[in-house]
Amino acid sequence: MQTLATQDYIVFFAYFVIIVGYGFWIYNRKKKAQTSSNDYFLAEGSLTWWAIGASLIASNISAEQFIGMSGSGFKMGLAIATYEWMAAATLVIVAIFFMPVYLKNKIFTMPQYLNKRYNSNVAMIMAVFWLLLYVLVNLTSILYLGALAISSISGLNITFCMIFLAFFAVMITLGGMKVIGYTDVIQVFFLILGGLVTTYLALNLVATEFGSEGVINGFNLMREKADDHFHMIFDTSNPNYMDLPGLSVLIGGMLIINLNYWGCNQYITQRALGADLKTARGGILFAAFLKLLMPVIVVLPGIAAFVLYQNGHFQTEMLQDGSVNPDRAYPILLNLLPVGLKGLSFAALTAAIVASLAGKANSIATIFTLDIYKEKINVEADEKKLVNIGKLTIITAMIIAVLVAPFLGIDKKGGFQYIQEYTGFVSPGVFAMFILGFFWKKTTSNAALFATIGGFLMSIVFKFMPAFVDLSFLNPMGFAVQNAEGIYEIPFIDRMGFVFALCVIGMYFISMYENKKGVKPNGLEIDKTMFKMSPSFTVGMLVIVSLLAALYTLFW
Repeated sequence: MQTLATQDYIVFFAYFVIIVGYGFWIYNRKKKAQTSSNDYFLAEGSLTWWAIGASLIASNISAEQFIGMSGSGFKMGLAIATYEWMAAATLVIVAIFFMPVYLKNKIFTMPQYLNKRYNSNVAMIMAVFWLLLYVLVNLTSILYLGALAISSISGLNITFCMIFLAFFAVMITLGGMKVIGYTDVIQVFFLILGGLVTTYLALNLVATEFGSEGVINGFNLMREKADDHFHMIFDTSNPNYMDLPGLSVLIGGMLIINLNYWGCNQYITQRALGADLKTARGGILFAAFLKLLMPVIVVLPGIAAFVLYQNGHFQTEMLQDGSVNPDRAYPILLNLLPVGLKGLSFAALTAAIVASLAGKANSIATIFTLDIYKEKINVEADEKKLVNIGKLTIITAMIIAVLVAPFLGIDKKGGFQYIQEYTGFVSPGVFAMFILGFFWKKTTSNAALFATIGGFLMSIVFKFMPAFVDLSFLNPMGFAVQNAEGIYEIPFIDRMGFVFALCVIGMYFISMYENKKGVKPNGLEIDKTMFKMSPSFTVGMLVIVSLLAALYTLFW
């Protein structure tokens, strides 16, 4: 069993004191005599662009990235980085087209948008859905995967780890969004610093293994020894094609995954909804730059572990129930760090987990308080009451997560891919409902309900269709791949693309039919001037697009 040395605990304790102490300082410095619900949940006007950008990344990066994406790096290589690099492109799109719509129409929650654009029924259905999803799936999985990772590194009891992570997150979350936003800046500093230390060690280990030294030599040796792990686009002969199907990672379902996550997700957009457009766009652009860096921290260590494993290392440590478990790669590397640095990397991993927990808990509280409690339970509630209900919701959600988490299991394909596939059952319909609501004024409420419910049902049909229908005719186009049992399956990213297209088609016909019947959809305030970009934003956007083009060209 692995344990941390005394020096590691000292480093980690220092991190804990810094985060909590800074959080209390921010809370006392920025609190008002009477905190409003918008100020508490959104930090209205309080967050700078760099705080918004850091908070976006801190909330996004958690155990499933550090552990799961490193595991996917071990298994399939740099191609898994497409989730991070396409996210950078997606953030630019969200900043240009989505944020102006939200801010111009004074949208503070996603159900509020649905209520304003469609009706209260659509809004309430989605509010309840998001609440259940965030509490029982997202919050719980972050807590479980995080505690599992920390337990494997430190040797501490997993239940104790879950309770500690929950307590730590609550300490930050109860201060409201402004405390979360500014403490996330420090969290991201620890996250990046600790992550880079681990990557540095991993590349050095590879160099040393083959009689060389230095991270550059280590990287070049990785490319030489595991060339198949440095290709971004797979063909159908690649055993990982089902997870990352060729060009679909650029122009297909991957865009839907990212646009839905970064543009239609309370958990993420909440960071920018309390700011003005210039500040929000600056923060999102900063987050896009940080996203370009993430594969260095979360993917390269996994590839390094693969090269070392292929050369005879970690033969026992990588095994679970007699077979190789890729998700063990990152914890194994952390356990090789020297005393002190291990504590720093341990703090980085904890920072990622706690920041995600805090962000998710705040979003849960926001949706329940503003979209359910305020709308249906106590319409006359004053601002103080709403803030107190939000705090109670945070504590309750975290307790539920601690109780449910021990019963959670992760599919054998790895934590990161598991989460991506099964959230993909709802993403196409939800994104179709949002995007048509934004930019096609004829979209009706019933069309939105069709996308939400019908999209989920169609995803299930596509998932289980191969068991009853021969899909071999799709193989020449790359839309179906033969599995170990000889059955042709549709990759889940392509499946999302098909379901999204069907949802859009269905919404079009339903909306046109209802328009002819005299149904008048609710509209949003939109004009072309909203989407005008400042010169500085335009330059930043072009730099990001150029870097992405260079990366995909280099590793095609």
